[in-house]
Amino acid sequence: MSGSQKLHLTSKIMPYLDHHLILTLLEFLHANKIYGSETMLRAKLEVLSHTNLVDYMKDIYESLSCGTEDVIEQLSKRRNDVLKQLAESREEGVTIIDILSDKNVHTIMETTRDAKLLTNHLMKNTQFKWEYMDTVYKMAKIQYECGDYGGTSTFLYFYLLLMPPTDKNYLNVLWGKLASEILVQNWDVALEDLNKLREFIDNNSFGSSLQLLQQRTWLIHWSLFVFFNHTKGRDLIIDMFLYRPYYLNAIQTMCPHILRYLAAAVIINRSRRAALKDLVKVIQQESYAYKDPITEFLEHLYVNFDFEGARQKLHECDEVINSDFFLVACLEEFVENARLMIFETFCRIHQCISIGMLAEKLNMKPDAAECWIVNLIRQARLDAKIDSKLGYVVMGTPPLSPYEQLIEKIDTLSMRSDTLQALIERKVKEHRQESFMYG
Repeated sequence: MSGSQKLHLTSKIMPYLDHHLILTLLEFLHANKIYGSETMLRAKLEVLSHTNLVDYMKDIYESLSCGTEDVIEQLSKRRNDVLKQLAESREEGVTIIDILSDKNVHTIMETTRDAKLLTNHLMKNTQFKWEYMDTVYKMAKIQYECGDYGGTSTFLYFYLLLMPPTDKNYLNVLWGKLASEILVQNWDVALEDLNKLREFIDNNSFGSSLQLLQQRTWLIHWSLFVFFNHTKGRDLIIDMFLYRPYYLNAIQTMCPHILRYLAAAVIINRSRRAALKDLVKVIQQESYAYKDPITEFLEHLYVNFDFEGARQKLHECDEVINSDFFLVACLEEFVENARLMIFETFCRIHQCISIGMLAEKLNMKPDAAECWIVNLIRQARLDAKIDSKLGYVVMGTPPLSPYEQLIEKIDTLSMRSDTLQALIERKVKEHRQESFMYG
């Protein structure tokens, strides 16, 4: 197994995703050749078998040259069955399709979003009946399984406008609407749907705390699509994952691997550096359950002040990010901001720094490092000067005093003590639960 295969999280994330969302991850892995082509094609076939994307399955069988006559015949039969379902669905829902084609209905849905106004219009001007809503739900489900995500979104939006949150299908419709918007990459609406779903989950008990925890865990994973594509996502992921206790608890309990994405968001987002202390504390608490180069980079830099270790982890982060569906587009920003964090932390401790040494710690060549530092000093207006002849960066502010260094070390020890205490408490709790269960 290659390094990329060991480090990517697809196998951990897939159990919490819908089959259509899983396909987007498999397409990424296939395109980036992280696994062999045949392995990926067979993985796609397994996922596709749970959908109605029959033509896609047929294409893969042909690519693998493993489609026997029986298999091709079964696929053809299944395709005909799917087409028959679509035709029957459209025939059953012809009135709904006509209603949704009405310009006035479309205007009310898209502009006012007023459920009462829409209901009054439907009752006065169309052949609408409330029993048609079951047909809307059924049509949306069929369209989704066939890959018509835009059509699904329209049907489900209509459903959500008219039906109350107490409706038996309401939760499923919220999930389906979010998936549809993600798959058509409509990120503004997807964010609205994500917030609606979160509010619905947080305001309902679901019969047991375990079911509630599972709903939140699913939402955490689906939200990655939105947070790493929406312009506000890098702020919102920090707010939801780190500062909403229920969701932080879900991450710590069910999916500590999500800390990779939280850590990456904090590193990339310069305006949220205040979150670093809280994040590092959580990373330390969960290091026994999960760690990777991104979380270890922060631990090396801000807990151990191990610049060589941080440099090595930054080098490994390059491979991690390149093989990660959600982070790959952030690579340049991540490296730039990670280097800045190393530079800032190093400058807090040293007053006079060798450019050659700094270049080594930043994984850069000396000339490139010098240009990078010059630009950084100008942009950030740092109190520092470069002596090119001697090859040094001279900081204008003095290094930390012995007193300040002592305080910093006390803070670090305090953080480690909190981590150890949390770990001990968790182990004691687990032991008590085991004693209770087995007598």
